[in-house]
Amino acid sequence: MKTLDECRVVIDSIDDEILELLNKRMKVVERVGEIKNDTGGAIYRPEREKAIIERLSEKSVKSGGLLNKNAIEAIFLEVFAVSRNLELPERIAYLGPEGSFTHQAAESRFGAMSDYLSLGSIYSVFKTLESKRAKFGVVPIENSRDGIVGETLDLLAKSSVKIVSELYMPIHMSFATKARSLEDIKKIYSKDKGFGQCREFLQEHGFANIELIPVESTAKAAILAAEDENSAAICSHIAAKLYGVPTMFDDIEDDIGSQTRFVILSDFKNAISSEDKTSILVRLKDGIKAGSLVHFLQDFDEKNINLSKIESRPSKDEGGFGYWFFIDFYGHIDDDDIQSVLQKHDGEVTWLGSYTKGDGIEI
Repeated sequence: MKTLDECRVVIDSIDDEILELLNKRMKVVERVGEIKNDTGGAIYRPEREKAIIERLSEKSVKSGGLLNKNAIEAIFLEVFAVSRNLELPERIAYLGPEGSFTHQAAESRFGAMSDYLSLGSIYSVFKTLESKRAKFGVVPIENSRDGIVGETLDLLAKSSVKIVSELYMPIHMSFATKARSLEDIKKIYSKDKGFGQCREFLQEHGFANIELIPVESTAKAAILAAEDENSAAICSHIAAKLYGVPTMFDDIEDDIGSQTRFVILSDFKNAISSEDKTSILVRLKDGIKAGSLVHFLQDFDEKNINLSKIESRPSKDEGGFGYWFFIDFYGHIDDDDIQSVLQKHDGEVTWLGSYTKGDGIEI
């Protein structure tokens, strides 16, 4: 290939081959959907999708391919999303509005073709799933800087829906405004945690005495800033672009490495994989006695079950200063060792979901 036109001819030919192969893949997917419809199998199989990406990434490295794991994941997650919609179109509820970080997290897993339902609260996402108005829900569960999202944990404690997947997403904040200069800005909108993540930026740019107005999401902040030229929004770059608010500064968060862990919720149990994580809620019967939590955790240690997180929450349905414990550990609820531990604590443990461990640094 000596000329640009010759390169384009080859690319067109390769694209034709890719299209033909994708259509062949979708024919098989269509049959998979028929089989799952007959057997009641789950359409979304995150452990299967992760295994495919891992296999293809290793194959690309061994063959000296130019595509790294991130590139392969970006391409094939969209292929998976199209495949699922062919098997059975599903609705995904998420904490909105459009352009929020949760919306971005949902699209990263379910693709552009899915039917999305934007909701105004985490509570609404849970209720929508429980009433079967959507098959999947996407909500935040913790942030590396601000910690646990208490509302998500409290709702998981009472809901019939389970965690079926998790994903970690870096959070980058932008400062967007229609104002011509910083001096013209009289108020700034953002989610309360958005202000907390950008304290240094606000101080450095003389916004310490400017009115900071918390709203339900950073995307909502962009919507409000679009309506008022004397205001600004701390939001995602995508939300600013979506609602037509010029971005003045990018990456204004105090911690450039900030990330949020999101969970995907639904009504089925994942199959066992080689990289499972399980979440449980623990209400100890002897919780007020000294050492009760230590004795509970020792049972995990004796079976070499590795805990990745333990978080206490006030017990809202009990008097006094009682606590529940949310625990993440590696393994599947159906693993023999895990079953032997949980059976010793019958009535004290609520299973919240077993799912393939997400890629990302544990928060």
